[in-house]
Amino acid sequence: MTEPLHSSAAPLVGVVMGSDSDWRVMSDASQALTDFGIPHEVEVVSAHRTPDKLMSYAREARGRGIRVIIAGAGGAAHLPGMLASMTPLPVVGVPVPLAYLDGMDSLLSIVQMPAGIPVATVSIGGARNAGLLAARILGVSDDALADSVEAYARELEGQVEAKNERLKGSL
Repeated sequence: MTEPLHSSAAPLVGVVMGSDSDWRVMSDASQALTDFGIPHEVEVVSAHRTPDKLMSYAREARGRGIRVIIAGAGGAAHLPGMLASMTPLPVVGVPVPLAYLDGMDSLLSIVQMPAGIPVATVSIGGARNAGLLAARILGVSDDALADSVEAYARELEGQVEAKNERLKGSL
C-alpha cells in the first residue's frame, strides 16, 4: 500500500495549522495538493501554545526538503507570520474563520505583515487556493507540474463554458 500524499516521507509542502479544529478548512489545501500529486505533510503547530515546535519547524523545513509552507490560523492568526519570520521559504497564509468576526480578524492579522516578512494570503477559508498557489510555485521549476496546472485552468474554462450554455438553454 502506498503512503498517502499528506503523510509523505519526503514532503515538498508543509500544511500547518494552529489547531486540529482548523482541519475543517485546511483539508482543502491538502486535497488540492493531492489532486496534483504533490507530497506534503500535515502538522498542528500553535504559535502560542507550542512556540518551540514552531521555531523548530520553521528553521528545519528547508533542510528537510519543504519548498512551500501553507499555514492556516484563526483569531490572532500569528502562525503564518511567525513562520515567515523564521524561514526563507514562501509562506501562504489561510485565514480560518472562527465563531466571531467571520475570519476578518484572522485575515487582517495575516495580511498586515511588516516590511521584509512577506506572507502570501488567500481569502478567508481559501485553503484550496493556498494549495493551488503552492502548486504554481512548485511548477516554476517542474514543467510536468506546470503543465498540470495549465490543464486544470483549461478544465475550469470548460466548466464555465458549460455553465454558460446551460444558462442560455434555460432562458
